[in-house]
Amino acid sequence: MPLNKSISGIRGTIGGAPGNNLTPLDIIKFSAGYGNFVKKNFPNIKVKIIIGRDSRLSGEMLKNLVVGTLIGQGIDIIDLGLASTPTVEMTVIGQKAQGGIILSASHNPQGWNALKLIDSHGEFFSPEEGKEILALAAAEDWEFATEDKLGVYVSNPSLFGNHIKEILNLPLVDKNFIAAKNFKVVVDGINSVGGLAVPELLRNLGITEIIELNCVPSGLFAHKPEPLIENLAQIGVAVKENKADLGIVVDPDVDRLAFVAETGEVISEEYTIVAIADYVLKNFAAIDKISPGKYQKTTVTNLSSSRALKDVAEKYQGTYEPSAVGEFNVVKKMKEIKSVIGGEGNGGVVYPQSHYGRDALVGIALFLSALAQADKKMSEFMKSFPEYFMVKDKVELTPAIDLLGLLNQIKDDFRAEKITDIDGVRIDWADSWVHLRASNTEPVIRVYAEAKTPSLAQAKAAEFKDKILAYIK
Repeated sequence: MPLNKSISGIRGTIGGAPGNNLTPLDIIKFSAGYGNFVKKNFPNIKVKIIIGRDSRLSGEMLKNLVVGTLIGQGIDIIDLGLASTPTVEMTVIGQKAQGGIILSASHNPQGWNALKLIDSHGEFFSPEEGKEILALAAAEDWEFATEDKLGVYVSNPSLFGNHIKEILNLPLVDKNFIAAKNFKVVVDGINSVGGLAVPELLRNLGITEIIELNCVPSGLFAHKPEPLIENLAQIGVAVKENKADLGIVVDPDVDRLAFVAETGEVISEEYTIVAIADYVLKNFAAIDKISPGKYQKTTVTNLSSSRALKDVAEKYQGTYEPSAVGEFNVVKKMKEIKSVIGGEGNGGVVYPQSHYGRDALVGIALFLSALAQADKKMSEFMKSFPEYFMVKDKVELTPAIDLLGLLNQIKDDFRAEKITDIDGVRIDWADSWVHLRASNTEPVIRVYAEAKTPSLAQAKAAEFKDKILAYIK
């Protein structure tokens, strides 16, 4: 599988030939390119980088190669060990580091891994910065430190506790109300870092009845990592059998989040941001009182996310704006319009009162606060939000496919409809929409469709998948 290089880092399958897969040579090369970039931007200080990884079997190998390379460049390292993406991001901020690397392929299956690169603000790089890092890696034009100027390595997994404390101190996290509800919760940590982080957060929120499912961080994923309904049958059964109030699911690096109702029904990950945004917008006055004028009653998700968030924003006399797909693009738009809440329909929640990164742990704390205050069963609570149905499909992307030509043809065929082309092509109708775009993480064209009924969503997705296949032929 060819290496996937983007502004958020480098990912690929482990093993094989250098340049075509994520091999030790590629890891060293890109680590050195990143280290060179950071040193170039902070020329007068001793650079410090935060490192964390998920539980993938290749993670220890990656960590050793990355750490050795950066130390060889004279860079100091704080190693969090097994740590979530948002924990690394928060630690960069808290430790005033110059950057961070998360060793995780996020929702990709076993056999994959990645170097996810972040800046001194704990955020992903801009496209221009990402290109510069890739160019530095390709040029292989760098020098390493002499023995007396090597970096210093420190292992400090306990810094995760600072992330928990920050979440508990958020004004809208109602710890006392959550504890008073005596929730029984099933947690699916997919045998990665969420199996450690989520139960620890719940205990700090006063929840004592926690049933841990796939919470041993062995790296042997119990199911496909993406928190989609079709991948989560096991926890649905566990919630029902244990008569739990809800279930919580995260992906391997804990930046995506989904929930399960007490009935065993898995709630679409699209509704994670919808439910949390409803709670935040409902309590906007409290946020504005603490930080007057800092945030506006605006929301952002990417073009592939549910229309339900727009409906929720308008319910509270707020507004909604879309962004291109990708955390950097969502965050950029949120900063532009001072959004109080945003994220992505893949279960990613960005809550700027905490930090500008997708954070499932913050999402869990806000969601439980909302559920506790609603004083309803999970299934009843989720019925209070606008109902849409989404279909997510894809078509393999090969070098022979003229993607630009395909998208231009689609735009021409549907020129009478509302078209948004900031990222691929999205076509909106009164009762539905379709979004076509090339994936940032896989060699595929993603085909997303949403409508008020399952049959219409399925029909729209099938129609456009057929159009793509016909164009390719």
